[in-house]
Amino acid sequence: MRAPLRRRLALALALLTAASLIVAPSVASAAPKPAPDGEVETPLLGDVLATTGKRYAEANAALKKSQKRQKELTKQLEEAQDRLDALAPEASQIAAESYRAGKLSAVSMMLNSSSSESFLDRAAALNELNLLNNQKLRRLNEAREQVNAAKDAVDAEVEKQKDARKVIDKQKTEAEKALALVGGITRPNKGLVDAESKVARPGPGMDDGFPPLSCNQDDPTTGGCITARTLHMYKEVKRAGFNRFVGCYRPGGPYEHPKGRACDWSLLNRGFSPAANNDQMKYGNNLAAFLVRNADRLGILYVIWYREIWSPAVGWRSYSGASDHTDHVHVSML
Repeated sequence: MRAPLRRRLALALALLTAASLIVAPSVASAAPKPAPDGEVETPLLGDVLATTGKRYAEANAALKKSQKRQKELTKQLEEAQDRLDALAPEASQIAAESYRAGKLSAVSMMLNSSSSESFLDRAAALNELNLLNNQKLRRLNEAREQVNAAKDAVDAEVEKQKDARKVIDKQKTEAEKALALVGGITRPNKGLVDAESKVARPGPGMDDGFPPLSCNQDDPTTGGCITARTLHMYKEVKRAGFNRFVGCYRPGGPYEHPKGRACDWSLLNRGFSPAANNDQMKYGNNLAAFLVRNADRLGILYVIWYREIWSPAVGWRSYSGASDHTDHVHVSML
């Protein structure tokens, strides 16, 4: 190829490249693309909400444990204080008698004894009295120690609760930031959390903030795997009367489906289609309400339904993801 022709081709290629850089949006500013499972393809929903949800659940569990422990300690404190109050008058009486008559001693007993028998009787009485008084004073000191220890334990639990609340508040803030990219504006919940819902049985790990579980249970909806916590949620939703079509495990895509920690609850008996009548809308509302009401019992990370997303940290927010979720209720698990 001749040199002038090569120069012209190189110039044309450079112009095309520059034009493509001007027209094409940058990766950072590109709009989120639909994910394979119909959610938003952004790490915020998959990573930030998962992280904040996990830390929120752990802090919430720690807070509840501490509050329960504080209640027990407060009762112990009251009982110890009652013992102390009951023993205090006896100690005061012992102190008053000692001050008024002087402390009895073996020497004074000997001086006041007219015979050996009288001396032995007085010595025995003195020993018995001192033993009795020492027991009373020992019980008094033990009661005081119990009161002080209970007070310290209660104060320690209060500090734990302060720390847990700080974590909870921080996770709320982080969740708000994440949800701001898929909506974020507070909206009326349309009665979702006010609908009548049954109470679910506690899921695995509720008292410990729902520690991670492996995807090692057979998924009854697809033949894949789900976690024991997801399976428990599935059974509880069914037990509550929601028996329409549902799919949980998916082999591909981001977020919780391929991890066995998510289910999509359809409004139909078969397949998925947007709500077309009051019956389907009510079914979705009541299903979402059941999940929300029992989130702390089941270990729910977030719920998406009809253009809104709910998480334990911040409640309901508007949602404008790749899928508006008008055809199913999505639930992700811890």
